[in-house]
Amino acid sequence: MRRTDATLRALAGRLHWAAPVLLLVLLVPVAARATTVERVISPQGIEAWLVEEHSVPLITVEFAFRGGAALDPAGKEGLAMMTLALLSEGAGDLDSHAFKTKLDDRAIHLGFSSGMDDVGGTLQTLSKNRDLAFDFLRLALTEPRFDEGAVERVRRQVLVSLARAEEDPGDIAHRAWKAAIFPEHPYGRDSDGTKESIAAIEIDDLRAFVVARFARDNLVIGVVGDVTPDELGPILDSAFGALPPEGASHTVPEVSPKTTGEVIVIEKPIPQSVVVFGKEGIRRDDPDFYAAYVMNYILGGGGFSSRLTIEIREKRGLAYSVYSYLAPMDHAALYVGGVATQNERAGESIALVRAEFERLYESGVSEEELANAKSYLTGSFPLRFDNSQRIAGMLVSMQVDDLGIDYFDRRNSYIEAVGLDDIERVARRLLKPGDLTFVVVGEPRGLDTGS
Repeated sequence: MRRTDATLRALAGRLHWAAPVLLLVLLVPVAARATTVERVISPQGIEAWLVEEHSVPLITVEFAFRGGAALDPAGKEGLAMMTLALLSEGAGDLDSHAFKTKLDDRAIHLGFSSGMDDVGGTLQTLSKNRDLAFDFLRLALTEPRFDEGAVERVRRQVLVSLARAEEDPGDIAHRAWKAAIFPEHPYGRDSDGTKESIAAIEIDDLRAFVVARFARDNLVIGVVGDVTPDELGPILDSAFGALPPEGASHTVPEVSPKTTGEVIVIEKPIPQSVVVFGKEGIRRDDPDFYAAYVMNYILGGGGFSSRLTIEIREKRGLAYSVYSYLAPMDHAALYVGGVATQNERAGESIALVRAEFERLYESGVSEEELANAKSYLTGSFPLRFDNSQRIAGMLVSMQVDDLGIDYFDRRNSYIEAVGLDDIERVARRLLKPGDLTFVVVGEPRGLDTGS
């Protein structure tokens, strides 16, 4: 759900399900001007952040409920994902076919998704259909049917997806890496579940999830499009007002990833070795977050300009892609990366990753690298405002991460304020040599499995 500076959470294991309808994308011409965010409070006290845009008759809503797949009961991993997958499979008096047909007939897009720390969805509609669209959202959240036929059909789809994932080197590597660094924590489990856990989920579990988790005190909403604040309040109540005021209490323990510098090899007869690596990262509310964000752009987040790409791809041709990103979660923080390379060159590629982390740890970055990174990160920020769903998602993330309603105006100043001393400080915090833990899937050669 988080779509601000934090890179999309690849480790969240999110599976998106939506009705097969026309996807309405509102192109919003905001790149060249300021984006005004308004706080709207409905008559029932439901809060949403709104960006008005009346040039196109469309409305986009993104919403999230705090508490995600990390709360799935042991033995029923995948419950959050299954529940969200079934919300558009019929509600109220409408079975799955009737529900989706009515959405299709009015070109309404209604989709739901689940992550480790939150669950939620997206609604996109023509302005003229907004009352009907918000009523469909109300039905999905408060009166989902969970018909046996739909449940079993979705269960079969999930099991097929899991079977494919069991053979995919990238999925194997990410699952094994999470399990290794979070051995006794919900973050180490697969949010999509296992064959056994998916089979164990019953319809009563799905209904209990809705009752416990869909509540107004957990709710965060972002809206973009052809609606005024006065109009938005009543329709927020129409969609979300029937939810209970409070959900069930829940806690997820804080955890530090166990990264010890080991190399875990999972043998698989494939021509390339797929590598996932990482260590403890930095929280989103940490004062050093923006320094870490700029530093990572230089190290592995800047595409062809990053140090990892230059050393591993450009100079030596060892891989098509190598990357790193910050992954702050609600109860832990990760610094994650990946590379795929020929089995014979796996050891060399891993050695170069370690060397680049250590080089930045020891020597920092140059003034030119810092200036180029800041120029790109500030200059590219307006590109995030290219459609309504991205903006609405950012509005949700701004609330969840407590960034403030004026974050759009302040964000670039945080990047500009980062200096060489800040990079040096955060590198000493995050890039300590020997901490990187690797998982390699394939038949790698030349590995140094020590730290």
